[in-house]
Amino acid sequence: MSIIVKIDEAKFPNLSRGKFEDRKYEIKGGIIGQRVEIKPRGKRSKKAKLLNVIERSNIEKGLPCPHFEKCGGCTYQTLKYEDELNYKKELIEKLFVENGIERELEIIPSPVHKFYRNKMEYTFGDEYKDGPLALGLHVKNRFHEIVNTTECNIVDSDFNKIRSQVRNYFEKIGEEHYNRKTHEGFLRHLLIRKATKTGEIMILLATSTQSELNKDEFIKFLLGLDLEGKIVSIFHVKNDSLSDAIVPEEINLIYGKDHIEEEVLGLKFKISPFSFFQTNTRSAEVLYTMAREKIDAKDKLVFDLYSGTGTITQILAESAKKVIGVEIVEEAVEAARENAVLNKIDNVEFIAEDVLKVLDDLDKNPDLIVLDPPREGINPKAIEKIIDFSPEKFLYISCNPVTLVRDLKTFGNRGYRVEEIEIVDQFPKTSHVECVVLMSRVTLTSK
Repeated sequence: MSIIVKIDEAKFPNLSRGKFEDRKYEIKGGIIGQRVEIKPRGKRSKKAKLLNVIERSNIEKGLPCPHFEKCGGCTYQTLKYEDELNYKKELIEKLFVENGIERELEIIPSPVHKFYRNKMEYTFGDEYKDGPLALGLHVKNRFHEIVNTTECNIVDSDFNKIRSQVRNYFEKIGEEHYNRKTHEGFLRHLLIRKATKTGEIMILLATSTQSELNKDEFIKFLLGLDLEGKIVSIFHVKNDSLSDAIVPEEINLIYGKDHIEEEVLGLKFKISPFSFFQTNTRSAEVLYTMAREKIDAKDKLVFDLYSGTGTITQILAESAKKVIGVEIVEEAVEAARENAVLNKIDNVEFIAEDVLKVLDDLDKNPDLIVLDPPREGINPKAIEKIIDFSPEKFLYISCNPVTLVRDLKTFGNRGYRVEEIEIVDQFPKTSHVECVVLMSRVTLTSK
């Protein structure tokens, strides 16, 4: 049975609440002021699934893309950008206050809030059971249905053109998508990466082994597309895993080079298929400039934990005595080392290891530690060891404010004070942001 409620409360990230009779329901999605149709998860459950928006909120004044009602990719398509920034800011301030951090926060807008993404992963499927071939994003709240995102407005025109033409190509030759229920079919995923500054494009097609890809024809077709950028790299991944993800059980470079090249703050970076790189290049420059300005790394030893492909490591290396980066993904570390050579930076060292495991071997005394962990935050076992290094300052860059506030409590208990907090809108139209927190050592406390 479905019910209708008015959303009168929201919390980060993308959760809302509405009351029906004497019970408040928590809903994934929704915006304060909306009247929505929801379905409770169970008779006694306080959680509910959002079915439909019956009446829009008075703050919804934006013009969404044509896929917004079906596509599960974006959250705030119906808000004008200024209203989206204010809404996110209020939710994050509320989260911080609830966790004992009361301060006025500033949210830094992205230099671009449309056509900004430099990476997309599309899924092959159908828009409805036994329907024509689709290639795009999952339909909202539907695992097995895919929407053809022909006019997606968070990627540039090359993404939309490649996605559309690849779908048409395989429909014309009669290839079938991989069915996630029966595990039969050939076409699984399409990954596209495009460097914002250089225009270089990488394409990765993921299939099962249940058919054969005519590589020469596929390459000829792709290179014949009329694009603003240039395709310089094409991969074919064979994947029979049951997981609905690009699992590189067998990866083959079938055209060009094994990377694309991007530029950030005057430095060059090679980006491989599975290496992490910020999805909004122009906003990333804002983020990294801010990080560099908040700390004085001159002639200091810096640890960059969760260093990815070494972007921050190399930016800080321009003034630091030495920067040591630690990252668990070996491919990212290999790319980081190559990038350092490319940029002629020799005062960096990269270690391919789990942060938790390597901490005991880092016997140096860093002046500064930069932390940029994944969404789950810092491993609870690792955070105490990290604080034991007792540097003058920590710079914590977080893509998840929920785990950030959890970790900040531990830093506070161990004698570190929050000096500055900034929010960067790295992901316009979505509920996600990046936070930058500078902490200084006040007192040394024992564990």
